[in-house]
Amino acid sequence: MASIPIPPLLLLLLFGVFAAFACHVVDGSRTPHGLGVNYGRVADDIPSPRRSVQLLRAAGAGSVKIYDANPAVLRALAGTRIPVSIMVPNEIIPDLAASAAKADEWVVQNLLPYLAKTRVKFLLVGNEVLSDRSIATSTWPRIVPAMENLHRSLRARRVSSVKLGTTLAMDALVSGAFPRPPSAAVFRADIAEAVVRPLLRFLNGTNSYYFVDAYPYFAWAGNNETVPLDYALFQGGSRYVDPGTGLTYTNLLDEMLDAVGAAMSKLGHGEVRLAIAETGWPNGGDYDQIGGNARNAAVYNRNLAARMARNPGTPARPGAKMPVFVFSLYNENLKPGPGTERHWGLYYPDGTEVYQIDLTGRRPLWAYPPLPAPENNTPYKGPIWCVLATHGRKLNETAVGDALTYACGQGNGTCDAVQPGGECFQPNTGEAHASYAFNSYWQQFRKIGATCYFNNLAEQTIKDPSHGSCKFHSSLG
Repeated sequence: MASIPIPPLLLLLLFGVFAAFACHVVDGSRTPHGLGVNYGRVADDIPSPRRSVQLLRAAGAGSVKIYDANPAVLRALAGTRIPVSIMVPNEIIPDLAASAAKADEWVVQNLLPYLAKTRVKFLLVGNEVLSDRSIATSTWPRIVPAMENLHRSLRARRVSSVKLGTTLAMDALVSGAFPRPPSAAVFRADIAEAVVRPLLRFLNGTNSYYFVDAYPYFAWAGNNETVPLDYALFQGGSRYVDPGTGLTYTNLLDEMLDAVGAAMSKLGHGEVRLAIAETGWPNGGDYDQIGGNARNAAVYNRNLAARMARNPGTPARPGAKMPVFVFSLYNENLKPGPGTERHWGLYYPDGTEVYQIDLTGRRPLWAYPPLPAPENNTPYKGPIWCVLATHGRKLNETAVGDALTYACGQGNGTCDAVQPGGECFQPNTGEAHASYAFNSYWQQFRKIGATCYFNNLAEQTIKDPSHGSCKFHSSLG
């Protein structure tokens, strides 16, 4: 077949497009201006900090957020000029609030040694503290005092480049992840006056940001029969008009952000700037979780990057610039909870891409290779079981035994069938008994929040593990 010549002008245009996309990967000395990335490390199989920095650069990350002040990670980021956000652990907030000396000591030990070479931009005091009601008395009222003490320490040491904040989930609002209409959103009564108003006053006074963890995935997954998937993935075609303001929305994230803004305005601080501390879409999950797949994750993050590169703001805040951090750098295999918790990464633990992504938003969407077809955009309706997972590696018999003991000790007759003489006693092995116990426990308690996890020892299956006279109950009965 004869080749078709490409006009020289078109060749130049195509070269320019790909050169612009590639420059942040090839030229390691440049600092890209793409979305930030949350670099979590709740895993036992991820690459070293130095390799992780290389992967951040390869994805075009414009900044990075870490969940502590890990020295190895901060040293790996030294000299890169990548802006870094460091997090103060929740458990030390009361101490930092109670003692200015303790706050200064924390700054001296965890921040000052790295400032000369590592570009620290934000110091975030706590992670979703107001979501944990068990620390309502001990920690909630101490968030702002801790921030004030840390701020005084930074000022005393002439550090003006680091701004303070804290990250809050959407559950700080009465309506949680799906506040519709956005204009009606308000903060929860238990935190509005006691915690949020002082927080907003501090953020306004220090010209900092309200950092929100905003996940359209959860809002869509919980309302998938009424909210179109394309609306959650920035794919257009759907609209929502806020009856209170008349503003038109084209995507779910903007609704969530403007809801936070509306709630802040009701406390007299609508001028405080917004930042997205976490957002993203899971690339996998359990069988009973809808829409977590690589295709949706790629579409969400690619569209997010392209959108934020234009600084569109939101309908209520047009043109507003905001820091944005996607979650997360890796799939983290030790995160507890349902399967989606372990499947938010841009990379697998071996450093290979889950899907191609340019976080600068400069790569045209048409320039990406085809994505795999989604298989779970509608709810799975078949039977599901929970069994012992091998993960392709040798099992820790002690851990399996402990998990088996836990499962058998929780429910009503959970492990009767694996007792001597029971229909599932054979084969008489810890592995076989664990699978039965995990499944029996999960089926009994899944409707009140139990997950098929057991410290990373269990997984869901759609293959019936029943054998002989031993019958495993399924999610359908």
